[in-house]
Amino acid sequence: MANSEIEDIIDNIENYIDNCKTSMFSSTKISVDKEEMESLLEELRSRTPEEINRYRRLLKNEKAILENAHKQADAIVAEAKAKSNELMSENQIMQQAYAKANEVVNIAQKNANDIMTKATEQANNIQMSAIKYTDSLLSSVQSVLTASITTTDTRMKNFLGTMQKYLDTVNDNRAELSKVLNPAPAANAAPEEAAAQPKEVAADDKAGQSSQASGAAPEASADKN
Repeated sequence: MANSEIEDIIDNIENYIDNCKTSMFSSTKISVDKEEMESLLEELRSRTPEEINRYRRLLKNEKAILENAHKQADAIVAEAKAKSNELMSENQIMQQAYAKANEVVNIAQKNANDIMTKATEQANNIQMSAIKYTDSLLSSVQSVLTASITTTDTRMKNFLGTMQKYLDTVNDNRAELSKVLNPAPAANAAPEEAAAQPKEVAADDKAGQSSQASGAAPEASADKN
C-alpha cells in the first residue's frame, strides 16, 4: 500500500534532520533552518485534516453500500415476482426472493461493518501517530532552540564582558591624557613656585659649602709642604 501524504511529509522531516549539521559544541545537537522547519511542520499540520477527512468519506460510503444492497435486494424481489407466474406459486417465489434479499443485505451489512471498523482503526492510528510524531519533532526543535539560545547568551555575555574591560581601559587612558591636555590653572602654580624657591636656595648653600671645602683642601696641602 502506498504511503499517505502524512507519512511522506514525516519522511521529509526525518531526512531534513539527518542532513542538518551538528552543533560545534555538541555531537547530539544540530543547527536547523527555522523557516524550513516551520514550513515542514505547517505542511504536516495542513495535510493531517485531509487524511482524516479521507477516512471520514470512506466511513460515509457505508450508507451507499447499504443503499446499493437494498437496491439489489429490491431488484431480486422484482425479478422473482416477474418469474413467479411462469415457474412457481407466488408464495414460493416470494420466500426465495426474501431469503436471497436478506442474504444480500446481510453480506452487504457485514462488508460495510468490516470496512467501517478497519477505516476507523486506520484513521485513529494515523491520527495518533501523526500527533505523537509531531510532538516528538516539536520537542526536538524545542531542545535545539533552547540550546542555541543558551549558547548565544553565554557568548554574548562573554563578549560584553570583554568589551567592558576594553572600555574601562580606554576611559582610564583618556583620563590620563586629559591631565596632560588640560593642566591646572596658573593660580594654582604660584604656591608651587614659592615652594620651589627654598629648594633653590638650599641648593645654592650646598654649592657654596662645596666650594669652601675645595678651597680649604689646597691650603691644608700647602701648609704641610
